Amino acid sequence: KAMKAMKAMKAMKTAKLMSKGTLATELAEAAELKKSDVSKVLDLLAEIGTKEVVKNGKFTLPGLAMIKTRKKKATKGGTRMMFGKEVKVKPQPAKTVVKAFPVKVLKDSI
Repeated sequence: KAMKAMKAMKAMKTAKLMSKGTLATELAEAAELKKSDVSKVLDLLAEIGTKEVVKNGKFTLPGLAMIKTRKKKATKGGTRMMFGKEVKVKPQPAKTVVKAFPVKVLKDSI
């Protein structure tokens, strides 16, 4: 079982990710539009998504993903036991973290 998981992870690492330019080309061909127009739409989508996440804390790309913000509490400094050793830990301030989750339709299709 472990070996299968490791082979699957290696296959995922070697797979090439789609760049913005490649995505724009694919969308342009599928929709019969100019690549420059599709690239502008992708830029605007990123801009609108950023504004919505900042304003509402949530943004959904229908059928694809949901982007949410989450507040992490501040942590106290001191010593903690980690892996059987005592380690000094610095205090961390509270911060807002952005997370992306797949939408149910995408989860079901995989």
